[in-house]
Amino acid sequence: AAAVGFVSSLLRTRGCVSEQQLQVFSGALREALAEHYKHHWFPEKPFKGSGYRCIRINHKMDPIISKAASQIGLSLPQLYQLLPSELTLWVDPYEVSYRIGEDGSICVLYEATATKPVSSYGMLTCKNQMMLGRTSPSKNYIMTVSS
Repeated sequence: AAAVGFVSSLLRTRGCVSEQQLQVFSGALREALAEHYKHHWFPEKPFKGSGYRCIRINHKMDPIISKAASQIGLSLPQLYQLLPSELTLWVDPYEVSYRIGEDGSICVLYEATATKPVSSYGMLTCKNQMMLGRTSPSKNYIMTVSS
């Protein structure tokens, strides 16, 4: 839900998509993510499958987002105009976070505690691998979303 709300809010900020279209898009994206993650969701091992659950726009549109956008008639060129050209969204069982730009700060959208302790010692998630590979200090970006 946090990931869907975030992507929908990015579309909303440009004002080019109606509220009805946003509702259809949100529903389509929610269904597509649930189906995509069906066999790749491990609350007992939240980092397992994190690379598979990573949504990425890197001058190439993530197919899950483009599929949901096609439900409301948004073309690929329109999506590129409405969404950041560099976006990484990590969707894990107890955390949803994003980064805009290759050197942007990672911001947490949703965070919950596991019902039983989960040890992340020694585990490299998709996000942590990107952090380790960083060669320059992160730049701070401020994103405002209005409703």
